[in-house]
Amino acid sequence: MGKLNLDGLRKLRIDLKKEIEKKKQEGKEIKILIGMGTCGIAAGARETFQTFSEQVEKMGLKNVVIEPTGCMGACYVEPTVEVHVPEMPDILYGKVTPDVAKKILERHIIQKQLINDFIYDKPAVDICE
Repeated sequence: MGKLNLDGLRKLRIDLKKEIEKKKQEGKEIKILIGMGTCGIAAGARETFQTFSEQVEKMGLKNVVIEPTGCMGACYVEPTVEVHVPEMPDILYGKVTPDVAKKILERHIIQKQLINDFIYDKPAVDICE
């Protein structure tokens, strides 16, 4: 292998990150995005993220990926969580405390029921990807 210059190292880093991300999501059809912008963090998004992570592990949900994301534009209802489940509408939940996170996993993910008291919007389809 030849010597790498700075541009080569940057490209290698990007390629490796893509590969890791792909492996992380393989076989996981349910996606939970947690708004981790400054307003989300200030409202408790770290605790919400931690609860989702711990509960997914505890419940043995192998087909769920949890990812942090930036601001979702609903600062008035932080922490916000976007949930994508096949054959269900994409939903933006707001005011998601650790207790609400558990409800989302139990009712939305497992029982396939929406939690109307915490629905604040349906994400814009054109910006979800």
